[in-house]
Amino acid sequence: MTGPGYGRHTAGLVLLLGVVLIWVGSSFLVSNLFGEQEFNRPFFITYLNTSTFSLYLVGTCVSRLKNATSRRLARRKRSRSDDSDSAAQQDGMDTAVTAGTSCRMNINHGVNSERRVHARSRSDERLLLANSPTEHKLTTRETVRLGVGFSVLWFAANVAQNASLAYTTVASSSILCSTSGLFTLAIGALAGVETFSTARLGAVVASTLGVYCVMVSGAEATSAHMPRAWVGDGLALLSAALYGCYTTLLKRRVGDESRLDAPLFFGAVGLANIVLLWPGLIILDATGLEPFILPRTGSMWAMVAVNALVGTFVSDYLWLQAMLMTSPLVVTLGLALTIPLSMAGDVLFKGVEVSLPYYVGALLVLAAFIGANL
Repeated sequence: MTGPGYGRHTAGLVLLLGVVLIWVGSSFLVSNLFGEQEFNRPFFITYLNTSTFSLYLVGTCVSRLKNATSRRLARRKRSRSDDSDSAAQQDGMDTAVTAGTSCRMNINHGVNSERRVHARSRSDERLLLANSPTEHKLTTRETVRLGVGFSVLWFAANVAQNASLAYTTVASSSILCSTSGLFTLAIGALAGVETFSTARLGAVVASTLGVYCVMVSGAEATSAHMPRAWVGDGLALLSAALYGCYTTLLKRRVGDESRLDAPLFFGAVGLANIVLLWPGLIILDATGLEPFILPRTGSMWAMVAVNALVGTFVSDYLWLQAMLMTSPLVVTLGLALTIPLSMAGDVLFKGVEVSLPYYVGALLVLAAFIGANL
């Protein structure tokens, strides 16, 4: 891969690395909230995180207001210029009246002809732009509709991933979430977004085998610390499947990142989350599945705020740009880079002991990411 496409792909990979670092830190933050801080509220955390997307609408509104003001001033300036031209033409016509009616008629005819030529020229330019072969940028209505439709899948995938951290280790959750490569390749190939090839299939198979090694070798290690690890593993796999669905949906609908007003899109996701999903807080509280309790201390509020603003508000914007610059499969397999960082964190901070097959599985997943980018 060479040329502008290579530079764009490389920039996407750099953004992806930033996302990996942020997401690993965010996962440990959420795990600490659910464990040591005893604030096991995955729905509340996800609802608050996704709601921060609505802050993008503030910047979007300010930007559009400035653009509207600039256009209004430009129209006034052109209007003054047109009035001056008309006045000059009128003076010339009044002077020409003394030369006779014929001269006046010729002048009027010339002015009208010139205006018709300019109007026809502007019409031709608009027609040429309308028939341009380049893909148009999504309109405001199309972007908002995409954001609203996307918000449910987005929320479901994130709440499943956050909930998994209450039952299993960060490393296991990260590794199982990386199986979304299998779902992304299958769904993407059916939707025409991904090109199915033997090399890519091999990368996905290697990633899956690596996940299996980690699950088998880590079962005994996690059972001592987290007896209900299988619940967290199942939630992580559900998150992986949903992730494959929404990344493919976005790439198929948007294509190139230049077609999407990303702040408006995320703002629509956040606003839809606030309006549509608040009943979930009441239902979970009424059923006792997740009693509604706010963070008790300032440090807990700080952790929640950092996770929302950095772990979601910033990182998911970078993730979207990385996905559109590369492909859903590359980004999905790239998130496997969270695995060695998560493993190191579990060993250093939580005292989790892992065996050799655990490391072998992690290497297989990393090899799959590298193979997908060759």
